[in-house]
Amino acid sequence: MQTLARIIGTAAVAVAAVALTACGGNDDNGSATTSSTVAGAQPTAGTSAAAAPTASHGRECTADDIGVTGGFGQAPTITIPDNCDPPKQLVTKDLVEGTGPAAATGQPVEMNYTLVTWSDKKKLDSSFDRGQTFPLTLGTGEVIQGWDQGLIGIKQGGRRLLIIPPDLGYGQGGQGVKPNETLVFVTDAVKVG
Repeated sequence: MQTLARIIGTAAVAVAAVALTACGGNDDNGSATTSSTVAGAQPTAGTSAAAAPTASHGRECTADDIGVTGGFGQAPTITIPDNCDPPKQLVTKDLVEGTGPAAATGQPVEMNYTLVTWSDKKKLDSSFDRGQTFPLTLGTGEVIQGWDQGLIGIKQGGRRLLIIPPDLGYGQGGQGVKPNETLVFVTDAVKVG
């Protein structure tokens, strides 16, 4: 099993190439995604050999549609429903508020996480399984945009659900992630600062 560190660590190498190809964009709701913060996310427009789209269920899933069991510090079980579509925008929800300091851009954090991919509803990676936290400096491009944006404000001791659309994740795929894949993370902020 690939570790998230390998997945998002090697993505930084691709930043320059991605920045050069990120001229096209997806601004469905006018939300800006700039190449200056790209960290492994690849554009989703155009000519990929992505899997055929599935039939729409008529509504996008919300954070409340995702089932999560387990509390802070416990390996979560994530259940993705079959009756709604993956969100097109980043979705975050604090499952446990936390009581420590809130994470800010440029600050070191240590996270535990479990990742489930939307298309097959299977766990791709989990630091809980390895018993080892994942350290990073938030907002500096060390990780995918969905983490850099979605973890801002998480408090130490907090658990947050992140639903990350392809344009803030791995776009056209790579590092074990399928093209145009929506990523569902449950993250625990073990240490902030």
